[in-house]
Amino acid sequence: MKKKLPTIRDVAAAAQVSTATVSKYINGTQKFSAPVEANLKKVIEELGYQSNPQAQSMITGKTKTIGLSILDISNPHFTSIVKGANRVAMEKGYTLLLVDTDETLSRERPLLEALSRKVDGMIVFSRLPEQDLEWLFQMDKPLVFFGRIHERQLPSVGSDDRRGTYMLAQHLVALGHKHIAYVGFAKSRRDEERMSGVQDCLDKHQLPLIKYNTNAATAAEGERLCSSIMLGSSPPDALICYNDLIALGFMKEAQILGFQLPDDISVTGIDNILYGRFVTPALTSVDLQSERMGVAAMEKLMQIIAGAQDNELTVIEPQLVVRASTMRRN
Repeated sequence: MKKKLPTIRDVAAAAQVSTATVSKYINGTQKFSAPVEANLKKVIEELGYQSNPQAQSMITGKTKTIGLSILDISNPHFTSIVKGANRVAMEKGYTLLLVDTDETLSRERPLLEALSRKVDGMIVFSRLPEQDLEWLFQMDKPLVFFGRIHERQLPSVGSDDRRGTYMLAQHLVALGHKHIAYVGFAKSRRDEERMSGVQDCLDKHQLPLIKYNTNAATAAEGERLCSSIMLGSSPPDALICYNDLIALGFMKEAQILGFQLPDDISVTGIDNILYGRFVTPALTSVDLQSERMGVAAMEKLMQIIAGAQDNELTVIEPQLVVRASTMRRN
């Protein structure tokens, strides 16, 4: 016979208090004297009482759930962000509710609106243009945004993309490269800053910038572009890719085509995903400290939920990670 689970009335009877007192203690809506709280804690542990999350939500108006929207769960950069955010959420007693918009602009708004109704706060990645996000900013929900917002103040967390790509370009220039190309992803608002970092560095050294664009920030797009880049009339001697996935796809296809890396071309990426360490040659990249970004965003959101005022951008500084995919030119 299935054992009957203890109820809030059982706790109240054993602790010799009212059910209202037990409810207020469990939901944190009222403080009691130390002896009363110690007695309630002891009785709850002895009976093995567990509160009903749905009932608790109805009483407090809080779900103890945080919504996190990302752009592509198959990209290790985003999974690392989720890992960092989830660790903080668990420490604070929250559950993470994840939405993957799959790099599809038409899905973003309906998914985010549905998510907002189920959570106490949201951490949001978005590809939507800033002028199309006013509905999101006006939501009556604590919000932290990933990336820079230029037209208004909003709590956000971002990497210094411009500095990151400047460091990559400077690394390649220092190795003697003269024909450097950037493979971008124009659909991303971060693409402009990343390309600008490369442009700033090459302008300083009076070197031209060769530009290519992808339709998606994926390894498949790196593969697709490789032949047109490498088999053209004037192939570059170094490549800076919008992210590591594009770089890894490019490297794989280049080797299939018979090119030697980095002898024929140096290749770099951005994100420093784990896979970049295990390919041959290992990928030179900029570490955006993805997991730390997730931690920073969740800590910021927790503070806002607790009542703090925050409309600042927290910048995570990038770090250059040099590996074997780049080499010195004569």
